[in-house]
Parts: sequence; C-alpha cells; structure tokens
Amino acid sequence: MELTVVFVVLAVVFGLYMAWGIGANDVANAMATSVGSGALTIGAAIVIAGIFEFLGAFLAGGEVTSTIRKGIIDTGLLADDPNKLVYGMLASLLAAAVWLTIASRFGWPVSTTHSIIGAIVGFAAVAVGVDAVKWGEVGSIAASWVISPILAGSMAFLLVLSVQRLIFNTSDPEKYARRYVPVYIFATAMVIGLVTFLKGLKHVGLDVSLGQGVGYAFVFAVAVGIIGFVVIRRMRFKPEATEYFRFANVERVFAILTIVTACAIAFAHGSNDVANAIGPVAAVISVVNTGEVLQTAAVPPWVLLLGAIGIVVGLATYGYRVMATVGRNITALTPSRGFAAGLAAATTVALASATGIPISTTHTLVGGVLGVGLARGIGALDLGVIRTIFMSWIITLPAGAILSVIFYYILSGLLS
Repeated sequence: MELTVVFVVLAVVFGLYMAWGIGANDVANAMATSVGSGALTIGAAIVIAGIFEFLGAFLAGGEVTSTIRKGIIDTGLLADDPNKLVYGMLASLLAAAVWLTIASRFGWPVSTTHSIIGAIVGFAAVAVGVDAVKWGEVGSIAASWVISPILAGSMAFLLVLSVQRLIFNTSDPEKYARRYVPVYIFATAMVIGLVTFLKGLKHVGLDVSLGQGVGYAFVFAVAVGIIGFVVIRRMRFKPEATEYFRFANVERVFAILTIVTACAIAFAHGSNDVANAIGPVAAVISVVNTGEVLQTAAVPPWVLLLGAIGIVVGLATYGYRVMATVGRNITALTPSRGFAAGLAAATTVALASATGIPISTTHTLVGGVLGVGLARGIGALDLGVIRTIFMSWIITLPAGAILSVIFYYILSGLLS
C-alpha cells in the first residue's frame, strides 16, 4: 500500500476517533444543562446536537484548519519535509482523542481546542524545535482559562437575577413568565442570527455588511420570538394554586426556552470548535494532495460529515458521564437556571467566534453553570467537583503535548 494512502486512512480513522471524543466530552457538556435540568431527554439532545453542531461547523467554522491558521506553530519551517507535518498532525489527532477519552471516562469537561493545541505544540517542539512554537499565542489561549468562565459566569449570574426579579419574585409568576420568556427567546435567537449572518455566510460565498447582518438577525429573532410567544400562549398550566405548582408551571415555560438555548449552544459550539478539531485531517489531506505545507487548507465536505457522524456517536455512547458532571454535580439545575447558563455560554462563544478570541466552549459553559450557582450562594456549588474540573483544565495542554510526542515518535518510526 502506498504511503499516501496510509496517511489518508490513518487521518480518517484518527479523525473519526477525535470526533467521537468531541461528542463524548465537548458536545456532552454543551448539552448538559438542558439534560440535567430535565428540559431535554438524552435522545432529543443527540438529535439537536447532530443538526445544529453540523450547521454551525458548516456555516460558521468549516473553511480552514484554524489550529494552523491561528499561528500556533510556524509551518514554514516544515516546508522542506512535509511528511513531518503529516506525522505531527496524525500524532496530534490521536493524542487529543486519547486525552478526551481519559477525561470523559472520569467525567471531566475539558477543552477540545486546548487538547489539540497542546498536542500540536508537543510535536512541533520535538520535530522542529521550541522556536517553532509561537508561545505568545499559546499564552493568550492559556489566559482564556480565566477570561471565558468569568465572562459567561457574570452573564449567567445577571440572567438568573433578572429571571428572579421579573418572574419568580412577582405576585403572579405564570403571568410574567408568559410575558418575558418570549423576550428571552428573542435574545437567544439573536445570538444565533448574528453568528450566522455576520460570520457564517462568508464561508458559503455570501458576504453581507454589518448593518445588513444585524438587520437579518433581528428579523430572524423576531420571527422565532413570535413563534415562542404563540407556543407559550397555547400552553395549558396545571390548575393547582399552590406556590409549588405555580413555580412548576413557570419552569415548564422555561423548558421551551432551554430547548431554544440548547440549539444556540450547539450551533455556537459547531462554529467555534468542531471545525478546529477536524482541521488536522484537512492538513494531512492537503499535504497528500499537493505535496506542500500550506498555511491554510480547505476542509472538504466529507471531512465535515465525518466529524458530524463521530460527534453524534460519541455523545450517544459516552457523553452521559460529562453530562452528569456539568448538568447535575456542580449545582442543581432547573430549566430556568439551565437557560441562564446556556444563553450566557452561547453568547460568549458567539462573541469570541466573531472577534477571533481563542476561548474554550467547555470552560465557557462551566463558567455559566458556576454563575448560576453563585446567584444562589456559594453553598449551592459543589466545590470538590469544581476543584477537580479546574485541575483537569490545567493538565490538558501538557497532557496533549506529552501524548503527542510519544505518538509522533511511534508513527514516524513505523512509517518513515
């Protein structure tokens, strides 16, 4: 068998394994608030994730191998020996996938992007030298460990307070839920619309101005808000007048909103993370096809499909462990709290996707859940679980790097 065929086969196998790991860890924590709050069953979460993750990746994130495009390493130093890049990308895929498998086994919600970046840094350091690594860029990514949870946590905290003030702490929570939840639905749809029209359409050949994009997003959000308004108006609440049931009825309204938010999270995650993770597959295929090291490499549609399939299978087969950690173990979630965490995370990721800030969807969503818990007091959080999550974040980059070095030497030794 020709070496180029071996490269492509390994890239496909490792890419599918990596996509499975994304589903088991990254997508599982993205769906965790909806499943943990009881708004969605695992089966429904799998369907939503499969549809909106793929749409997000295809519309808003699937054009380039962003781990290379972001300048983590100087690929020009590999121009004389393109096969080194192939070995490195294969090793990086396998290393990140193995680390995601380990993390998912223990229910740790870690970052796919950071796993891949750590792996690429590892192979580059041994294959080319530490000077090939752009440490400033790596430092900015490490800083996102702090920035993204704080942004999402602050937003979730404020959303929970707004829900309490506008709905739960009123004389008639059901009445005010009907009034204000469509506004929250509008805000959620606006986030999806802005990402799609301002960033995503460029990848399918349509370019709109800032004003046009905002206008289209506004019209889309109004339409979704109206649909939400009609659905909520037609809901029939339980007639019991006790405080418990009044709040239970309100949570039923928020369950609808949580489903909309789950769509936003899946779409935002697809736009920011999924294409990044399958980027190494495209890099390998590009080297095989051209024999050259390119700074950017188009992601073929079949690679996106490969990623979508792996993601759904990973979520369905192994995602329950991370779902339990984020959706139940950090703090108790209801549909209203799950909505606040989800919308805060989706908005933060959407802003990052539009501005190019390298943040982690995982860290962002965990930050949103922490913000929701803090709104109820520090006692509402399981600090032991949080401590374990933070430790898993810290070791993700070095773990990816070490595994990548090991696999790089094994692959280059076997295939050279």
